[in-house]
Amino acid sequence: MTDYQAALLGGGIIGVATSSLLLFNGRVTGISGIVGSALSKNFSENLWRYIFLIGLISGGAFMKVFFPEYFSYEFNFSYFKTIIAGLFVGIGTRLGSGCTSGHGVCGLPRLSIRSLVATLTFMFFGILTVYIEGIR
Repeated sequence: MTDYQAALLGGGIIGVATSSLLLFNGRVTGISGIVGSALSKNFSENLWRYIFLIGLISGGAFMKVFFPEYFSYEFNFSYFKTIIAGLFVGIGTRLGSGCTSGHGVCGLPRLSIRSLVATLTFMFFGILTVYIEGIR
């Protein structure tokens, strides 16, 4: 399977999963919202969130075991920088009322103006960061 085929397949699976959650459960597949709510409410209200998160983690574990070549990259960052970056992402998802998966994958297809602005902001700063790192 080529990289393009794998990306197309992965994108299709994400599309089916997000559409299914919205169609059958009336919920938007925003990972930060799912995790945040799972940590703050009682068990019976969150069963679907726990199942979703277990599926997300076990899907990654499955891929790591059966397709380890997709994990053959290296990160050249310290643990400290990684933790700081993660904290900034968490703060950004709270300030932006969602993360890239919620806005880009779920908000844009619903024609949400807020999601369009958020996604354009994510993309602009992502491109800017790559550019700055590239010229250093």
